[in-house]
Amino acid sequence: MNATNRTVVVTGIGATTPLGGDTVSTWDGMLAGRSGVGPLKEERYAELPVRIAGQIAVEPGEILPRPLARKLDRSAQFALIAARQAWADAGFTAKAGEDPAADPDRLGAVIASGIGGVTTLLDQYDVLKEKGVRRVSPHTVPMLMPNGPAANVGIDVGARAGVHTPVSACASGAEAIGYAIEMIRTGRADIVVAGGTEAAIHPLPIAAFGNMMAMSKNNDDPEGASRPYDVDRNGFVMGEGAGVVVLESAEHAAQRGARVYCEALGQGISADAHHITQPEPSGNGIAQALRNLVDSTDFKPAEVVHVNAHATSTPQGDVAEIKALRKVFGSDVDHMAISATKSMTGHLLGGAGGIETVASVLALYHRIAPPTINIENLDPEADADIVRGKPRVLPEGSIVALNNSFGFGGHNVVLAFRSI
Repeated sequence: MNATNRTVVVTGIGATTPLGGDTVSTWDGMLAGRSGVGPLKEERYAELPVRIAGQIAVEPGEILPRPLARKLDRSAQFALIAARQAWADAGFTAKAGEDPAADPDRLGAVIASGIGGVTTLLDQYDVLKEKGVRRVSPHTVPMLMPNGPAANVGIDVGARAGVHTPVSACASGAEAIGYAIEMIRTGRADIVVAGGTEAAIHPLPIAAFGNMMAMSKNNDDPEGASRPYDVDRNGFVMGEGAGVVVLESAEHAAQRGARVYCEALGQGISADAHHITQPEPSGNGIAQALRNLVDSTDFKPAEVVHVNAHATSTPQGDVAEIKALRKVFGSDVDHMAISATKSMTGHLLGGAGGIETVASVLALYHRIAPPTINIENLDPEADADIVRGKPRVLPEGSIVALNNSFGFGGHNVVLAFRSI
């Protein structure tokens, strides 16, 4: 099919996060302003400078059959759970080919991870050292591959139009969804299952991030540790989980009578070319991603009423993002309700863009923006309308929400969605 510029819509959503094992419980937790962060109680974390994280609310072993789960890294387990939710939510009752509404040759999957099967790699290395070569799992390689989550989701739904794995640190999940939008828009696929997943809560990554001074060490106050835009913010809190959406051409969705959450307008991408870990402080790279988004889509700045901000709770990053929004949208920022949901979920790294897309979609669909928690003293440099205290009702009419994701290496991805 040589179609171009087809309209893309969201027809299914799925999630498993520190706030809940599905989309409903996660969304309810966000609207309630509940933190999913808690102490890491295992002995192996006892000597680390960081002993808190947003651990998954419902363990995959409670959902997936044991024979399947033992062949999957946690990142793939999360992705599969979220993807199955999204697939069912979109109205499909079986994998492509078995469900006549989904043609496997017109179905794609794009599932990202910033780190991939890191826990499998580290745990199996411990097995090798402590128990010997014969005890290393034969499933280790497919479990540790960064494309493992995407491959397993693709197999599960029967996707044959292409299965892809963008790896762009904490921008990975958003880049996956942007790539999926383009797959549909340009005619490569009619349906794409897309999102991000991460499972990196392990002593080594936490020690490494901690030694970089990137993570909060507020071990005595786990629930209050992730505090975007607060003057006393001191680093992100690691989370784990996955967020997945089903994207579809508007024509295909209409033909099968699918429920539509919103329109997926497109993506804007740029790179800072500044530093491997630090954001460009003026926000120029982020601003360019926003301009690229505006230039490649048809929404007007005044339509943007909600932003799910990247806002990880780092001193430099939170402010650079606000500066970028001001550079591009000027005074229009004053009517954008900005939410930083990482204050509740922690930072899901490569999964962040996935779960925050789910949150953006639900904000448009229900016309309500979740609050940002833990802001006791708002940083005066956060010159924007930060939603605090309670959810914010969004206006009627045609409205647009943005989802911002930025990653180590200077990767900037911005997604836009419009109400139906």
